[in-house]
Amino acid sequence: MAVPELRAAGLIVFRRRNFKGPFEYLLLQTSYGRHHWTPPKGHVDPGESDMQTALRETEEESGLKEASLNVMENIQKTLNYEVRGKPKTVIYWPAEVKDYDVGIKLSDEHQDFKWLAIEKACELLHDTTGEALRVVDQEIRNMTDFYIDTY
Repeated sequence: MAVPELRAAGLIVFRRRNFKGPFEYLLLQTSYGRHHWTPPKGHVDPGESDMQTALRETEEESGLKEASLNVMENIQKTLNYEVRGKPKTVIYWPAEVKDYDVGIKLSDEHQDFKWLAIEKACELLHDTTGEALRVVDQEIRNMTDFYIDTY
């Protein structure tokens, strides 16, 4: 019998003060376990799409509503790894906050948050998530159409 896959989705939320950057990424520190840092994410509920999960979890964990974000659905990063012997898939999409000074309202699942430049963010993340963040960061920087379409 196959072991059921764990599935989660979230958003790699970022901001920049001006047109050229620099980018700062939102990381949340868990209130449980080893108090690790992660972008907003959570388990996919039955009948829910990955994107619905990413938006719901981001709002639940950070207070950021879909209307306050520019979600870049054309960029997707999928991670596959094991958690306690079970395969897990996590899907992330980047999303820029529309207001640089937007407030963050943490859920009980998290005890702290930080906006960090790429290098500092990767220092706090698990290797797999840090690698995904670097790839997404580079893809965002390479998207000239993104700059033209949103400004």
